[in-house]
Amino acid sequence: MEELFDQLYALREEAKKGRDPTTPDETLFYLLSVAKERKPSRILEIGAAEGLTSCAMLLSQPQAHLTAIELVAERARSARENFRRFGVEGRAALYEGDAGEILPLLQGEYDLIFLDGPKVQYRRYLPDCKRLLKKGGILLSDDVLLFGWVDGSVPVPHKRRMLVEHIREYLELLKGDPDFETEVLPIGEGLAVSVKIK
Repeated sequence: MEELFDQLYALREEAKKGRDPTTPDETLFYLLSVAKERKPSRILEIGAAEGLTSCAMLLSQPQAHLTAIELVAERARSARENFRRFGVEGRAALYEGDAGEILPLLQGEYDLIFLDGPKVQYRRYLPDCKRLLKKGGILLSDDVLLFGWVDGSVPVPHKRRMLVEHIREYLELLKGDPDFETEVLPIGEGLAVSVKIK
């Protein structure tokens, strides 16, 4: 197992040099600590990229099954290869396409949802994330502070204003939803941690 994690770490370091998104180390460590504490049996990842975060969760939680959604075909191919490479393909189901179209088709309840897809679509995904999350489950929404733009601590570049507005509206929805208890942690580019209480 340690050797597999070493290989995974090496792939993550290589991915950081490229253009494809990679979950920051501190975000991944937090995600794995949540998984260790909660022992999820079903995990949903929206925005799987090359599947490295999915592999890390599955390697750390041998009881878990994971559903991953990835829009970009090349990344989805890499994710499938990585699932095979790390021997988790039997516990990972990958859907290639628009999460907004795939989420309504999913059934059953998930213990843990990691939302890391296109940020402007977070509001669109929220109703299905809520439907799919079991009571007591946890929704982790990544990149919700974006370099300090969202909370106003850093001026927003003009071309990013629409993106920032989408995320602010998403956070308002989350924090205002009585079915969730939400806090935003300054981890990575900001991580919203929402526990479904109803």
